[in-house]
Amino acid sequence: MSAPMDSNLLQQLGLKHPLIVAPMAGGPTSVDLVAAASAAGALGAMGGAYLNAAAIEAFAAQVRQRTDRPFSINLFIPHSVPEVATDRVERAAAATARYRRELELPSPQLVPPYEEDFDAQFEAVLRIKPACFSFVFGPLPAGYVREAKKAGIPLIGTATTLDEARALEESGVDAVVLQGFEAGGHRGIFDAKAADPEIGMRDLLVQCVGTIRLPLIAAGGIMTPSDIRAALQAGARAVQMGTAFLTCVEAGTSAPYRRKLLETPERRTRTTRAFSGRFARGIENRFMDEMDGKPDAILPFPAQNKFTRDIRAASTAKGLPDFLSLWSGTGKGELWQGSAAELIGRLFAE
Repeated sequence: MSAPMDSNLLQQLGLKHPLIVAPMAGGPTSVDLVAAASAAGALGAMGGAYLNAAAIEAFAAQVRQRTDRPFSINLFIPHSVPEVATDRVERAAAATARYRRELELPSPQLVPPYEEDFDAQFEAVLRIKPACFSFVFGPLPAGYVREAKKAGIPLIGTATTLDEARALEESGVDAVVLQGFEAGGHRGIFDAKAADPEIGMRDLLVQCVGTIRLPLIAAGGIMTPSDIRAALQAGARAVQMGTAFLTCVEAGTSAPYRRKLLETPERRTRTTRAFSGRFARGIENRFMDEMDGKPDAILPFPAQNKFTRDIRAASTAKGLPDFLSLWSGTGKGELWQGSAAELIGRLFAE
């Protein structure tokens, strides 16, 4: 096994700034955003979880047409999920029937598989050979770790607790993203059924610095230059930021999602399982408020994610934020509407 990346991880990657622009699967992470972030001296990260192997390769090729700078690819670690029982699907369909009527959608048909083929996705990553491969929802199984090492691709896992960070370290990753409770989007918790440990980014850093011997990347609630400085002073080697980049011109954030982000400076966010079956943090809206009161009608991940896809797509098409997963962190700070390069320049101006 090759030695883990040491403290000059960022120099090895040739980064100008200790920043990863977070992988935001499902739209916001566009080819343009990944390329712009990398070209500006940060590490652009492609959220590839919802793409098949061919789409991942096409995306990476387009990034490489725009920049020769390093970028990473992020995927979801799969967990075997049995086929969801018919009565559960019927309960979920009944609970969401009025939304589908409002959005003029037919009754849902939910059949497995509920997610993309991870093996095919991973083989695409090996062919692409990105600067890094990152992942959430658990450790990468040993066979995949060996293949990535053989291909010379550094690995970055995601932890929400010290125990998860330890498990990642033992699995052979090269760096760990410490995802605080403040982070927008999916929580990286290993066990989809577990309660959220709800540990803030600062506390997580305190627990892991000096215990985990790998470079630590702080994520969650980071929006400003002072947020970045505080995380680096607390022992992080780099930061990962997503929400701050959602309204950049290059982001693929949909029009109703972008509008909601900009019209709500005091973003009221919380974690919910309503959209995907896994905890994720987003701006409160009607779907979240109403479905959170019906936990028995929410299917397990990733079935719920597939089950609500038509609702989210129709909500976007109609320009309505009411039924969208409006992923957003808790960080305070004005959202930037210029280019990603300008934002990165502002964040590291001093």
